[in-house]
Amino acid sequence: MIFLSFCLFLFLFTLIGFLSVLKKKNTTQDYLLANQEIKPWLGAISAIATSNSGYMFIGQIGFTYVYGLQSVWLMFGLIFGDFISSLFVHKSLRKKSEELKVFSFANLVSKWHGKNYKYVQLFGGFIIIIFLSTYAAAQLNAGSKSMHILFGLDYRLGAIIGGIIVSLYCFSGGIRASIWTDAAQSFVMIVAMLLMVVFGVKEIGGFSIFINELHKISPDYMRWFPSTNFSEFFLAPFMFITGWFFSGVGVIGQPHVMVRFMTIDNTKNIPKTRIYYYTWYTLFYSLTICAAFVARLLIPEINNFDPELALPTLALNLLPEFFVGVVLAGIFAATMSTADSQILACTASITNDLSLNKKNNYLVNKFVTLIVTIFVVTIAINENKNVFNLVLMSWSTLACCFSPLIIVNSLKYKVSEFLSLMMMIVPLITLLIWRHYELSSFIYEVAPGILSGILTFFIFKPFRKRNLS
Repeated sequence: MIFLSFCLFLFLFTLIGFLSVLKKKNTTQDYLLANQEIKPWLGAISAIATSNSGYMFIGQIGFTYVYGLQSVWLMFGLIFGDFISSLFVHKSLRKKSEELKVFSFANLVSKWHGKNYKYVQLFGGFIIIIFLSTYAAAQLNAGSKSMHILFGLDYRLGAIIGGIIVSLYCFSGGIRASIWTDAAQSFVMIVAMLLMVVFGVKEIGGFSIFINELHKISPDYMRWFPSTNFSEFFLAPFMFITGWFFSGVGVIGQPHVMVRFMTIDNTKNIPKTRIYYYTWYTLFYSLTICAAFVARLLIPEINNFDPELALPTLALNLLPEFFVGVVLAGIFAATMSTADSQILACTASITNDLSLNKKNNYLVNKFVTLIVTIFVVTIAINENKNVFNLVLMSWSTLACCFSPLIIVNSLKYKVSEFLSLMMMIVPLITLLIWRHYELSSFIYEVAPGILSGILTFFIFKPFRKRNLS
């Protein structure tokens, strides 16, 4: 029954992707931007599913399991940073994408001021292709790990299955298929987390007992701040929150997420999209933290606990078999909803940013999608550890390279091509130095990366003028 319900939901995801064909148009704009006619609620939920990958809530569950209530600050920093940047970026991004008639994220950044900054587009395109393809491979690998653990399947088979499903609906309907399936997968992810919390609290004995047991774990587990030492009580949490605040700001540098806002049907609907986005974001994150608390109580052997297996382990112990399949489908969906978006973002960069499809041929985009998927699956099944060390840098690199430039552009400052390149290269160098000297324990690397990019602007542009266009 578990395998049956799991396969049922995978079939539904694929079917939903195929149904998008009914609305598709055989154009590059439709394939890569859904003709910019996606409804606000649909675009918002898709963006959440895309950004909250398997790694996202696996990591959050693991952190909450170990550190307790203070993980709320990670949630606060991420969402608040994301929200602040959205106030002046999302609307500008959507407006510019329509005005400039661009189909890729790097192309938008390079043509923001009406001129074509070819070196910015080329550099940005290479960054996207290298890091997003590797990141997508990690997503498929994470999904295949769950299938290997629970069904005993060869770990390579899960990555291949995920790659086939993603390529089928992306090839058929492009980003529209990706957005439709993302929305369906997002609902399954929410239901999966809700099932874990409801059944878990019931198993523990009710909400009151649940809270009491959490307080018994350790004196610090349910405290907002665990230490009474001033430097640890104030400075460490402040640096932690600041680091994750900039991580939230860094969402605007993620091509696979921001392209969702480029597809919204009207610039005027961006505020409405924002409401859906942050409501769903907060709900999902809150359920994730609650599920981690349930895991901490029901799987108390902290030394033997693998956070990556928290959800499937709890599901097997708590839920009826059909719902176990739902949870497993939710985990697998989390990986696919990110991988499909990243594959399409790579497609857009290859065909547009590297100028391999100057005539914007629709069929060329579809062919490139298949090639990218095969490449991503190949990386995933080889499980090259050196490659996957690079994955740890993927999100941070994209955030640091693109966010400072997008922030300055959205604030209507005129930036030259040379300065644009410097605002991408300096944060990348800062990130590499920060990681080399292992300074992320002091403050998360995205913060100094983004700040160095903005500082570069003020150093090299002392007599800047606002671009009032």
